[in-house]
Amino acid sequence: MPLLRTRLTTLLVMSLFGLGTCVSDTDVTDVPGGADVARTEAARPAPSLTARPPASSQPSRTSAALSLLVSDARAPGAALVSRTPSSSRFESAGPGIRRTDRFRAGSITKTLVATVVLQLAAEGRLRLSDTVEHHLPGLVRGHGNNGRLLTLRMLLSHTSGLYDYTAAVSAPAPTTPRAALRIALARAPAPLGSYRYSNTDYVLLGLVVKKVTGRSYADEATDRIIVPLGLTGTSFPGERTALPSPHGRAYTWDPDSGGPRRDVTELDPRPAGAAGELISTLDDLDRFYSALLGGRLLAGPQSRELLDTTATHGAYGLGIYPQRLSCGLTVWGHNGRISGSYVRTATTADGRRTLTFRVNTDAIPDASLESIEQTLLDAEFCRSGEAPRTRP
Repeated sequence: MPLLRTRLTTLLVMSLFGLGTCVSDTDVTDVPGGADVARTEAARPAPSLTARPPASSQPSRTSAALSLLVSDARAPGAALVSRTPSSSRFESAGPGIRRTDRFRAGSITKTLVATVVLQLAAEGRLRLSDTVEHHLPGLVRGHGNNGRLLTLRMLLSHTSGLYDYTAAVSAPAPTTPRAALRIALARAPAPLGSYRYSNTDYVLLGLVVKKVTGRSYADEATDRIIVPLGLTGTSFPGERTALPSPHGRAYTWDPDSGGPRRDVTELDPRPAGAAGELISTLDDLDRFYSALLGGRLLAGPQSRELLDTTATHGAYGLGIYPQRLSCGLTVWGHNGRISGSYVRTATTADGRRTLTFRVNTDAIPDASLESIEQTLLDAEFCRSGEAPRTRP
């Protein structure tokens, strides 16, 4: 399945946007608390992860895959937290990332926004078949764009055809949702109903939430998701450029030219908005996706809507996407890529096993990231003797 490119990088960076040994810190009890263009080539296998005979002195396949993010992809540091109902496990490679660190989670924001919209649908306060024009009259017009033809379901599934405002690299970085929309609506859309990942879709959804509830998407997600699940390391920064403590450093550079590394720990998150401003931790993202797929945040009809990929021919649901692994298991989740950070969360369809990993840079070549991510998810979820779990 595709690795979605949640690039809030080139546009945002102006205003915001050696091999380390893996170290494992394992908890035997559960952590308390209870919240993109498609890949077109197959991930390359990593022979070094399969050729080693089992031995207690060798790192696990997951640890070895995590280390590749530092040795092969040249990330300064990498880390993960794996969670099951009875345990959680922290591992890191390279220096600079601690388990408790806050970091920018980029487009993982979209899953929280989608969850809020689905909850509002369950409450009868909106319908996924509602048009954008119904909630935001006159806003989406011009250059072939027409809010009368766009439904909320299209926004959630990236089938609106709206131009992705973050792709306009020559435009000034927008600091308001309407400024982002002006960039997008100055371009003609793609064909209606075609799958085209666009951050503009979720900027609009943020405005819809505000119109329906009278409160911001950040306030709604905080009260509906973050507080009930006890996600104490998760927040929406608004205009705040600094990360909450504790946190490490975030870096970017040009992976093609090999230019100097720049510290982008502090940045203006406003251009990301409802498409990617979230700050979180490894443990909190595990808890959120586990609760979401486990049925704690959505009722049955909305849970089914969440995972409906019919409109995108299997590529994307509503704020979440599937990835099929080498063992036949399909995991669900999202990734986030913003200046100085890349993060990916994946969970089984029942929410019982979840993995979140991150690196403290966005400057990893796409080919390396695609291959290593596939290898890492295969290593973690496709363990010998375990049959794939699927949701009926």
